[in-house]
Amino acid sequence: MPYFIGLMSGTSLDGIDAALVEIDADRPPRLAATHGVPMPVALRERLWQLCHAERARFAELAEAETAFCDLQAGAVAGLLANSGLAACDIAAIGSHGQTIEHAPGGHEGGPPYTLQLDDPSRLAELTGCRVVADFRRRDLAAGGQAAPLAPAFHQALFRAPGQWRLVLNLGGFANLTLLPPTEDERAPLGFDTGPANALLDAWYRRHRGGAYDPDGAWAASGEVDPSLLELLLAEPFFHRPPPRSTGREVFNLSWLHAQLDGDEAPEDVQATLAELTATSIGMGIEMAREQCDAPPAECLIPCGGGAHNGDLLSRLARHLPETPLEDATRLGWPPDWLEAAALAWLAWRRLEGLPGNLPSVTGAAGPRVLGGIYAP
Repeated sequence: MPYFIGLMSGTSLDGIDAALVEIDADRPPRLAATHGVPMPVALRERLWQLCHAERARFAELAEAETAFCDLQAGAVAGLLANSGLAACDIAAIGSHGQTIEHAPGGHEGGPPYTLQLDDPSRLAELTGCRVVADFRRRDLAAGGQAAPLAPAFHQALFRAPGQWRLVLNLGGFANLTLLPPTEDERAPLGFDTGPANALLDAWYRRHRGGAYDPDGAWAASGEVDPSLLELLLAEPFFHRPPPRSTGREVFNLSWLHAQLDGDEAPEDVQATLAELTATSIGMGIEMAREQCDAPPAECLIPCGGGAHNGDLLSRLARHLPETPLEDATRLGWPPDWLEAAALAWLAWRRLEGLPGNLPSVTGAAGPRVLGGIYAP
């Protein structure tokens, strides 16, 4: 069975996830091995600054891209060492790159764009593997949002007979997939619901100095501020029908500070941000159900880093009393590795000449083959 590697670095900027996946057309994908490398502090800060920069020099972009690519190559080397495989055993690497800015609606009247720092030519040179990259811009060219792309993979893994299911990725931002039963002709629906870890991590870093709030303990120690929550939920994005996607361009600390009066206890703001995530996800689920005329889902499958945040999961459970939360591991996929595995699957789709997007999710004019191929 062919092996593919998926590389993912999300908006949390915490590191590179590398997933080795066995894929062929006759059976479900199988996760064979994983390897993660943390983001070096200097590179993380450089990428963080680029994500929020009004202007950037080409030299700065090139320096960050090269360092990021070298880190990806190290992740591939570690994964191959763990699995006992060589570069010649890999059919292709699917590389997402590091999103710096995502503006599918354009900026100040300009054209739509999405920017991921990536150097697939260098990655192919360093690893000796074929690389598939630049997955998003083909969907964008077809009038789509270019995001989220994971719902097509969620469909391949989790769509089941007789059950409506929800898959929720809790990365820097939260994106939702609503899967009809396999016998239902309706297409899956998916979209970004709003911030997940991005604001929680940024606020925690500002006030506590760490990278993230372990298990949501600090958020759980605070009290939700109803007035602040109402102000935050007034953001137009939360009320826009899908297809939709978002990022740090909308939800960042400057956006949050504009809603604060300065007297709030930091832990209460953290609790309110956690409640914002849970509430906006609940709103998104209701929006998806209305659009698909769907009953309550049989289960919600959390994945991504937020799947380990006990406080956030408890808030979600309160918002979804009719829908139990299901551990993705029980369905055969550890929640931390779904996004990286999706990139391996998209690389396989590209080599097979098969579409990688879902127009019902992104709003593209139709199915499109995603990504460019870079020979080793």
